[in-house]
Amino acid sequence: MKEHIKGYAYGEAGLEHSPVTKQDLELLKKTLLWSDDDNRFLKMAGDVLQDQTDAVLDLWYNYVGSNEHLVYYFGENGKPNEHYLSAVRVRFKQWILDLCHRPYDQAWLDYQHEIAKRHHSTKKNQTDQVQAVPIVHFRYIVAFIYPITVTIKDFLKKKGHSQEDVEGMYNAWFKAVTLTALLWCHPFVHQGEF
Repeated sequence: MKEHIKGYAYGEAGLEHSPVTKQDLELLKKTLLWSDDDNRFLKMAGDVLQDQTDAVLDLWYNYVGSNEHLVYYFGENGKPNEHYLSAVRVRFKQWILDLCHRPYDQAWLDYQHEIAKRHHSTKKNQTDQVQAVPIVHFRYIVAFIYPITVTIKDFLKKKGHSQEDVEGMYNAWFKAVTLTALLWCHPFVHQGEF
């Protein structure tokens, strides 16, 4: 990391150990038909997206901001908290890079669990010390898989890669986003039912 990102706790010793084991993670990846090619294409996608993250987030934030039912989660009484939106944006930018470049090891699992709690009433609003609605409802974590996936393809095309490589990157991204969303759902599921 070149600069400190407020609330970015990746790899910190104080993070709670993820209740999802590495074996669970491998079985989820197997269920998603994850392959060595996906690892290669995901790294390629990270290289392609590295200098486009602001443009990606502009698109995503415009989408969220134009939908009252989504921007609702960044404020209270119908008013978005601009500080909160800005703080989350910086971490969301890093999430794109982490998704593509970090190894999916224990540190990665632990940080996904931290992010999960930040969407749930367990820890929502605490990182940025804001007053906002106390939970992101489960349905939107799952529903967001599609827009976060479908909107990335045009960005993956911008560096002149072959159609085959673009499709490989796109499919790897889709699997990685789905995996992440699944992990972020953990706090919403009754103990022993995940």
